[in-house]
Amino acid sequence: MSRAAAVVLLLAIAFVSTTTTVAAARHHGHHHDGFAKVFDRQEADLVEALPGQPAGLGVRQFSGYVTVNQTHGRALFYWFFEATHDVSNKPLVLYLNGGPGCSSLGYGALEELGPLLIQKGTPELRLNPHAWNKRKSALLGATCRRRILLHEHHRRSREIRRRPRWFERFPQFKGHDFYIAGESYAGHYVPHLAEKIVEQNKKVPKSRHINFKGFMIGNAAIDEASDERGMVDYAWDHAVISDELYDAIKQNCKFDQAGNSSDFSSSGQNPSNAACERAMDGFYEAFDHIDIYSLYTPACTASTGTAGQLPRRLHRSSAQSDNSRSMRPRYNSYDPCLDNYAAEYLNRRDVQDALHANTTGSIPYAWIACSDPLFEHWKDSPASTLPVIKRMVDAGLRVWVYSGDTDARVPVSSTRQALRKLGLKTLKQWREWFTSDQVGGYQVDYDGLTFVTIRGAGHMVPTVTPVQARQLFAHFLAGKELPPKSIIA
Repeated sequence: MSRAAAVVLLLAIAFVSTTTTVAAARHHGHHHDGFAKVFDRQEADLVEALPGQPAGLGVRQFSGYVTVNQTHGRALFYWFFEATHDVSNKPLVLYLNGGPGCSSLGYGALEELGPLLIQKGTPELRLNPHAWNKRKSALLGATCRRRILLHEHHRRSREIRRRPRWFERFPQFKGHDFYIAGESYAGHYVPHLAEKIVEQNKKVPKSRHINFKGFMIGNAAIDEASDERGMVDYAWDHAVISDELYDAIKQNCKFDQAGNSSDFSSSGQNPSNAACERAMDGFYEAFDHIDIYSLYTPACTASTGTAGQLPRRLHRSSAQSDNSRSMRPRYNSYDPCLDNYAAEYLNRRDVQDALHANTTGSIPYAWIACSDPLFEHWKDSPASTLPVIKRMVDAGLRVWVYSGDTDARVPVSSTRQALRKLGLKTLKQWREWFTSDQVGGYQVDYDGLTFVTIRGAGHMVPTVTPVQARQLFAHFLAGKELPPKSIIA
């Protein structure tokens, strides 16, 4: 029997023991044509096995396209993993990566928190012992296994807001507790999507509500002025840039005319300023041979893999000069060349067939982790999402913000400066939290918002510190404080 057939057989056995099959559901009263169409569509999206997938995954996975604009032929691609057991009672989580225009398929699913992670060599995939859809370890305390809905966003943010159409394909999950999580430029996507759901729930009958509970964003771009200023301060504090360059930036670049006020009036837009441009060019050149997204892990070089141009910055206001080099982010991690493995894997025809992607085979370009055309023409964003975050806090949602403290692109200093502008009352002071007997990071509880740092983690927290990331995720879903004292396992 081939390896692929063995995987299919193992998964089929797991399905019977962990979840209701499509066929079984049909024989439990769902004979209506509408239900039959739903189940047939789900069956069509079922991923039996991926090339290079190891045995023992133990969960069903689905992937395919959800149409968001029939007239213009636009669709969103999703990849969905069920929980490992008791599927009918577990919360549903939508996870988004940033960019704008970067892939939740290539990053979130295959490099960070999905059940299958990309690796060099054969097999191309490995099981992730710290996947976010697995039951947490006894050390973490709290809840059980999760399911993750991973979203590939190639279109404008307003089309991301049409995500409820996914529930039309999987209506059995519509009543489940629903959360959204994301990193980086998802600091824009997630709050706006949250607000859209809250607004729509007010307009439709209760039977059509999405049971939305809250969101969590990490190393998130939420306030352009704070992000830029905090990034420069962080680089100087961590000895990446010189005193002279730091002084030149501070003198010529006015990131935040509003200071730390809570009126959200910072525009993040500098008037065209040649001196500031020169200084910021020098700033980014300082990161040419190190990874701005993970300051203390190796960069991908010619000796470790195909080295690419290091990233510049996230979305930059159109009011600023467009003469800078490419600003598309490129993420790295402990294996600094994961991006290269993912790109090679996802451009294979057999992989695309297994994922029900590029079904016509006529897409005239290769899959890439981040869309340069989308990034370069992105206009659909305000300078700050703090007003939206504040409205969601006031709406009573659970809101957590986290920050890996070795990320130099959206550093902890940026996030702390941004959150101060919210003017929220501190309910529980800054304090350490523990993973086993080691400090995992720090936590502060504001009135309606929790901020957590993860010690030693870069921009992609689940990749660099997977144990702490899953611990954070479990406590967020449970709404519980992270362990304030050392725990000896």
